[in-house]
Amino acid sequence: MLRALPRALRLSRPWRSPGARDCASNAKTGTPEIQVHALTGPDKGITEVLMNRPHARNALGNVFVSELLEALAQLREDQQVRVLIFRSAVKGVFCAGADLKEREQMSAVEVGIFVQRLRGLMSEIAAFPAPTIAAMDGFALGGGLELALACDLRIAASSAVMGLIETTRGLLPGAGGTQRLPRCLGVALAKELIFTGRRVNGMQAHELGLVNHAVAQNEEGNAAYHRALALAQEILPQAPIAVRLGKVAIDRGMEVDIASGMAIEHMCYAQNIPTQDRLEGMAAFREKRPPKFVGK
Repeated sequence: MLRALPRALRLSRPWRSPGARDCASNAKTGTPEIQVHALTGPDKGITEVLMNRPHARNALGNVFVSELLEALAQLREDQQVRVLIFRSAVKGVFCAGADLKEREQMSAVEVGIFVQRLRGLMSEIAAFPAPTIAAMDGFALGGGLELALACDLRIAASSAVMGLIETTRGLLPGAGGTQRLPRCLGVALAKELIFTGRRVNGMQAHELGLVNHAVAQNEEGNAAYHRALALAQEILPQAPIAVRLGKVAIDRGMEVDIASGMAIEHMCYAQNIPTQDRLEGMAAFREKRPPKFVGK
């Protein structure tokens, strides 16, 4: 049986990493850099991960990464989470990438260790069992775009700016960008964007296939979030076990040949056959009524 999340997390209160209170960078705001909100009412099952590091434009610093890893570790054990949305509490920015000010204070060895942690963070996001959506209402550069690429789905405001700009800083993408961007766009286009460090806006990103949807920005600066929420609401009524197994079949199948992929699909389908939700889906179809899935 999976362990439930603490009551405070389920009730939409901000969650704070236990170690964060001792970190100097957190003292500047007095609030957690990562906050988790579980929505209620008709949106129950949708959980939001709110990035809130305004003084550094949500840059991927040590505290930020630690808090996000801890939040994901707890959330992945909660079967009530049916869709996870990554969004920003900082207007005009999703995530500005690596915290270069922190990086300058690190030795070469420490940099290598930290980038490995970043790579692990993106892998944790990619492997999250429920569907994940990145709502990019502002800048998503370098590691910020790598975070979005680790999500299953991406929504961008028209005014959003994104790119793997590491080569303009004497670096190369090190948190999965060189692997996930080619899988998203194809090898030649990914090479062009990485070699040039080019930035694209939300509409251009949609034309390239980098994001699922691009929407005109609103006055509040949260248009991408609202579109992401609408997409999450489309996923929410569907059978959660089937959705999760569908994600497994797609993700694992894309890494192997078609014959092996078909075997993976077969194994996932076999796991879904004994579920109550499958029987409920059949009964609802027969009785011409909406199904009521419970995730069992």
